[in-house]
Amino acid sequence: MAPEGATPEAERPLAMTAFKIGVVGAAGRMGQMLVREVAATEGCLVAGGTERAGSPALGRDVGEAAGLAPLGVAIGDDADALFRTADAVLDFTAPAASLAHAKLAAKHRKIHVVGTTGIDRAAEAAIAESAKSATIVLAPNMSLGVNLALLLVEQMAGALGPDWDIEILEMHHKHKVDAPSGTALRLGEIAAAAMGTSLERAGVFTREGTTGPRKPGTVGFATLRGGDVVGEHSVIYAGDGERIELTHRATSRQNFAGGALRAARFVASRRAAGVSGMFDMSDVLGLN
Repeated sequence: MAPEGATPEAERPLAMTAFKIGVVGAAGRMGQMLVREVAATEGCLVAGGTERAGSPALGRDVGEAAGLAPLGVAIGDDADALFRTADAVLDFTAPAASLAHAKLAAKHRKIHVVGTTGIDRAAEAAIAESAKSATIVLAPNMSLGVNLALLLVEQMAGALGPDWDIEILEMHHKHKVDAPSGTALRLGEIAAAAMGTSLERAGVFTREGTTGPRKPGTVGFATLRGGDVVGEHSVIYAGDGERIELTHRATSRQNFAGGALRAARFVASRRAAGVSGMFDMSDVLGLN
């Protein structure tokens, strides 16, 4: 079934200027949501989808795999062909895969929107290198609410100062493989920078046994996993006699899919104006 109010892709007249969008990891939970979001958006066309070699989804219609009417495009395992065909590719896969996909985006000079979490500094630098030839949006979280929370965390950490202790609590579904989440790490990075330090120096990721008193100026993390929780993040500022808690809860992956599509369309407009390179969601949302 197509989303309520949406015209099935196979029945929609295609304009010559349709924005052709591919999805890597198209049969996964997030990949299916991305396919549904693209298919429901006027002016956008699902150009294709890929999965890893050996996936049982290979050969299935990308629309049917996402719970839609057939879109006439089969899921394949050739990411190079997808980047060659599509105007933009949406990528919520794994760090090693996203790094390889960024190189393909550079090879074909295409738009690459990366929402993959767990990407380390070395991989981020390699993706930035690919962005010299491609146009890439890299963000651990593409929801509007989370990106507004990132802005607030920076303002609050800078205003409250070192006398306030900062703890970050996050919870995700039981299938998530990285911890802490990329969003939690980004929240910690911003809080640490606002205090004049770095997360490498200030981060505390485990506590067990006799730890001694909390060290001033640190940023603590706690990670929870279970059930089907889409994503919850809280930044707790604990002072003497008072506490401030900033919390964001995602109840649907549609927030991330909508943000990814918004990012793709944003950088497409920048490319049309002759601007390329690497962007994040603060650029897309005009928060800089």
